[in-house]
Amino acid sequence: MSNDEATVTTTPSSSVTTTTTADSLEKIQSAFQSLSTIIPTLSSSSNNPLSLLLDHSIYSHISSLLRDPNSGSGDNNLCRWLYDTIQSGVPDLHLLVLRFLPVIAGVYLSRIPCRKPQAGFEAVLLALYAHETTARAGQAVTVSVPDLSQPSVYHESKVVVKNNSTDLNLAVLSPTLEPHGTVRSSRRARIVGVALELFYSKISQIPIEPKIDFCEFCKIWAGQDGDMYKNFEEEEEGVNGEGAAEEEGGLKEGGGDEVLETEEEKSERKKIEGRVPLPWELLQPVLRILAHCLLGPNNKDKVLFEAANEACRCLFARAMHDVNAKAILPTRSLLRLSKSVVGNVNDVDPTELPISNVISL
Repeated sequence: MSNDEATVTTTPSSSVTTTTTADSLEKIQSAFQSLSTIIPTLSSSSNNPLSLLLDHSIYSHISSLLRDPNSGSGDNNLCRWLYDTIQSGVPDLHLLVLRFLPVIAGVYLSRIPCRKPQAGFEAVLLALYAHETTARAGQAVTVSVPDLSQPSVYHESKVVVKNNSTDLNLAVLSPTLEPHGTVRSSRRARIVGVALELFYSKISQIPIEPKIDFCEFCKIWAGQDGDMYKNFEEEEEGVNGEGAAEEEGGLKEGGGDEVLETEEEKSERKKIEGRVPLPWELLQPVLRILAHCLLGPNNKDKVLFEAANEACRCLFARAMHDVNAKAILPTRSLLRLSKSVVGNVNDVDPTELPISNVISL
């Protein structure tokens, strides 16, 4: 009897894996067919729709649709497809949506001053927020930090050390998450910030193009020109650069005042329109992503490195303009770190072992 029961209740792990794989492939195929109705240029005869969805040309096409002035509405088919793709529960499709998160968050936040309804974008961001809330069970993300006010266990101390001298302090990286069904102005930064935290957790699997787009939107969000801080460590070079810029500006003004004034007005208007509030709950994941772009394995890519460096300068200029001490320290630290690696971007890794056919005895 017990053997029969064991035979009935036991399920081979291989059959479960096969069923899960088949279900995932079916959902991927269904997502591809749904997207083909939005982008008719997709080929319906592909045997591997996921590889086609990750294609650069498809990414460019979807990005252009997301940047369209009429995108982000509640009845937008692309936003509905992104929302349904998140709900599929397939990790590959979930990663695909995260690939477009920089464009979604960038366009969404940049349009906030216009007070334009963006129910489609908000539904996608809320779905990502709900996914992260469920995955973390609403718990905060913390890290243990030793108490630096107490002597280290590796050092001798004449003072009698109490038992609690090596107690660890908990630093909160991401506060607890509460379920939200709507996006309000007081919750917006937190919801977008959690979505960016999810993007950062998968950033090693994200291609370079979305990271470059993210850096470009960071410059728009900052609303400040960071060119004045290109040589902020070298004061003499900064003074010479300002003098040269003033002389060049004087020559341009002498040539045509009206044209220069028009260009300045357009640039200033663009900065004001894209400038968004940057509370710490939004700025913290932004700086993590920029740190990865500057110091991560993809910093060999010159375009990505320069875009991330320029984004940090703009955010540093914004922090200086707002006199935000909490933001000045990390942004300036990133700039100084980027200067230390800028000379090694195109160089050979010094830690890499040399390869030679000669054996030295």
